[in-house]
Amino acid sequence: MDSPAPPSRMLQAGYGAALFLVSAAALVVEIVAGRLIAPYVGMSLYTWTAIISVVLAGLTIGHWIGGRQAEAAADPASARFRLALVLALAALSTLAVLPLIRLAAKPLLEGGLHPVAAIVTLATLLFLPPSLFAGVVSPVLTKLAVDSDRPHAGRVIGRMYALGAAGSILGTLSAGYLFISWIGSTGTILIVTAIYGLLAVLFAVGCRRRLIAVAVAVNAGAGLLVLAGRPVEAFRTPCTVESDYYCLRVADFRPQSGRESAVLVLDHLGHGMNDAAEPRLLYSSYLQFADELARRRFGRDALSAYFIGGGAFTLPRAWSERFGRPHLHVAEIDPAVTRIARDRLWLKPEANGLVVDHRDARVALQSLPRQPQFDVVFGDAFHDIGIPPHLVTAEFHAEIAARLKPGGFYAINVIEARHDPKFLFALLKTLWRDFAAVEVWVDGDEMSQGERVTYLVVASDRPTEVALVRASDFLDRHWLRLRDDQVRARVGEAGVPVLTDDFSPVDRLMAHVLLAPEVGER
Repeated sequence: MDSPAPPSRMLQAGYGAALFLVSAAALVVEIVAGRLIAPYVGMSLYTWTAIISVVLAGLTIGHWIGGRQAEAAADPASARFRLALVLALAALSTLAVLPLIRLAAKPLLEGGLHPVAAIVTLATLLFLPPSLFAGVVSPVLTKLAVDSDRPHAGRVIGRMYALGAAGSILGTLSAGYLFISWIGSTGTILIVTAIYGLLAVLFAVGCRRRLIAVAVAVNAGAGLLVLAGRPVEAFRTPCTVESDYYCLRVADFRPQSGRESAVLVLDHLGHGMNDAAEPRLLYSSYLQFADELARRRFGRDALSAYFIGGGAFTLPRAWSERFGRPHLHVAEIDPAVTRIARDRLWLKPEANGLVVDHRDARVALQSLPRQPQFDVVFGDAFHDIGIPPHLVTAEFHAEIAARLKPGGFYAINVIEARHDPKFLFALLKTLWRDFAAVEVWVDGDEMSQGERVTYLVVASDRPTEVALVRASDFLDRHWLRLRDDQVRARVGEAGVPVLTDDFSPVDRLMAHVLLAPEVGER
């Protein structure tokens, strides 16, 4: 019969398990942080940089404080009570993220701060406290573990470090591949809160008064936060659907005509407006222009098109109705986007000629034969207002050019600055390597409004015959082609790089747009 494990071994196991769970929870919060603030500031390099820096700063400060707490504790019982208090604070500060983001995000982002400063401030307000309190735990637990097995102090320290790192890995994987997809960001925060709260109570066991005090404090604090959060619906997700890629929302859109319409919002930016009764009615100017250009070049009988990104499936839905024999290959990486388009945005599952490919658009295109097969390749894959770097490189453009039929065109819309569109210039310089005719078109009315412009770039083996296109149906619009000689002169002066798989600094080139306060629907 096996003898019971010695007390020191049981303590080691308990301290190790606690450190593993706290480390995992801290990294879960870091990963979920990006999803939580995406509906307010989008998801970009600047957002992730702020989140990672703030979490690391919190852990760093927490480790320093934790070392002093470990040294100050008079005995193991005192150290465990200190852990109980710290874990209670970790639970409450984690739960506080949900009401705080609703209460503080809008005033902070609209308060006149530079966008980067606003993002960093918001991340600090939300995620520094829970990271700090999680950081305090590690030194105290390690000191307790070492004290319970002094002869093997080196092994104990190594084991505790390893368990902390393993917990961080598990937390990262669990948040990214499990929690957000299955229970959403709000549910994940509630689970982390519960883990911290339970650990706080467990470390208070041994002294009835301390146990009662910690339990009361956790429950009272949680109750107050719930009351504070109810008026702002803090514990309801702002997303219609939370997928592996986006916070998806569908909002009603009522034009002046009063028609039944809806807009798909990915994170914090509109990605397509659909009309319930008339798929061919295109509210977005750049989509209407692409429609006009396709009809001018290819008539209305047959059309073969490849879509880099589905979004609300607005243009595929229109072309399924407009063309008699269409082949519409839509590469949409997120299956949830397709489902919400079918469930809420009137995309018919049996739409004429529609083929949906749930893979990265570049991977999907490269899997097709390298031969002319498409009349149109349409680029509409955005994360926030930026474009994934691998979808704008010379290597990808070569793959597109190889699959376009004679007279076919590649169109991509670019949200850029009016006066110094550095990314647009780099994109044009890159496209010139593979296409004989590269044109920049703008909405004639939009050119006189605001500092941000939606350019539509058209690349083909031949130029468009006219420099002015007027809408032939529905909304009254016109589009102008910028003079090629002037565009080439501006690109030459800009000194921008050719975008390649090795060097595609999209975030840097679009920083002036990503960080500008002007935000609207695409």
